[in-house]
Amino acid sequence: MALEPQAFLKTLENRIEFSAENKALLQANADWGKEIALEMAEHFYTYLGRDTEMNGILTATEGRAHRLRETFVEWFHEMFTGMDDWGKVYADRRWRIGLVHVQIGIGPQHVVPAMAAVVQAAGNRLKADGKDEALREALSRVCMIDLAFIEQAYVEVSSAAVLRETGWTAGLFRRLIATGASTLSI
Repeated sequence: MALEPQAFLKTLENRIEFSAENKALLQANADWGKEIALEMAEHFYTYLGRDTEMNGILTATEGRAHRLRETFVEWFHEMFTGMDDWGKVYADRRWRIGLVHVQIGIGPQHVVPAMAAVVQAAGNRLKADGKDEALREALSRVCMIDLAFIEQAYVEVSSAAVLRETGWTAGLFRRLIATGASTLSI
């Protein structure tokens, strides 16, 4: 069940229809992305900091909140540059970011709404700066790719832990999940 980051990225690009035009538009606006990155980090961490559980995670160790903001600024700018044209380096970095989220306990239930706040704030800034709506769409698409990496990190880490602890096969584990899901009332 081990994830191959570059293959996962390509799958996501196809699913989300993250096009060459989206990439070119982001790259053409990389300076603007760098310019607003700190402001977007503030939106992200202000949102997360309002939650008691997340605030505890963000401030659990001295300097963590500051380091996370610095990482966010880099991450945000990288969505515009693609680092290596959204290739292996980009995919590997997104995978590592997902794993760090798992390690420190920032779950999808926190990241997804915080990312929505950032997409909204970036959209507002985009309008204020007279940028084309196509840039908002391109940024939204790459944000969804990055969110998928974080969510998949939780799935992969959880699955690997269960398989390691139980000795089950991946097929058995998937069947148990499907069976369990079918027993829940929907």
